[in-house]
Amino acid sequence: MSKPSFDEIYMDLAENLAKRSHCVKAQVGAVLTKDTRIVSLGYNGPPAGTHNCDIDFAKEGCPRDSKGSCSLALHAEQNAILYASKNKVSIEGSTLYVTLSPCISCARVIYTMGIKKVYYLNSYADFKGLKNDEGVDFLQKFGVEVVRYKK
Repeated sequence: MSKPSFDEIYMDLAENLAKRSHCVKAQVGAVLTKDTRIVSLGYNGPPAGTHNCDIDFAKEGCPRDSKGSCSLALHAEQNAILYASKNKVSIEGSTLYVTLSPCISCARVIYTMGIKKVYYLNSYADFKGLKNDEGVDFLQKFGVEVVRYKK
């Protein structure tokens, strides 16, 4: 019997977590692991207890900020990192699995929190129509290992 690798398990989980998102524009999931153990999970959406975009803004999505991005939601990586922090779980040296490569803002947080490796499934640059994945470039420049996950 063939067993799935931990990478397969964690990316599959990230993909399933993305399905929990209430965002009408994109669904993103994230899993933080350390030493083959899951330490935190996250998916994109507004802060808990505020609203759900698929209910409150079902047709058009939530209001956009000055750069055309969602003005209300936290990214999946942010939610996973914040949940770990809120529960006093150290993520220094951890690995992040995320269904969309980190944006530049998330990349700065990932680096600052000491996450050592990031696996991503899809390109944020492709999704947003950008020339390059700024977040990936930033992380690689400062020594974080970044791998595009291939199924």
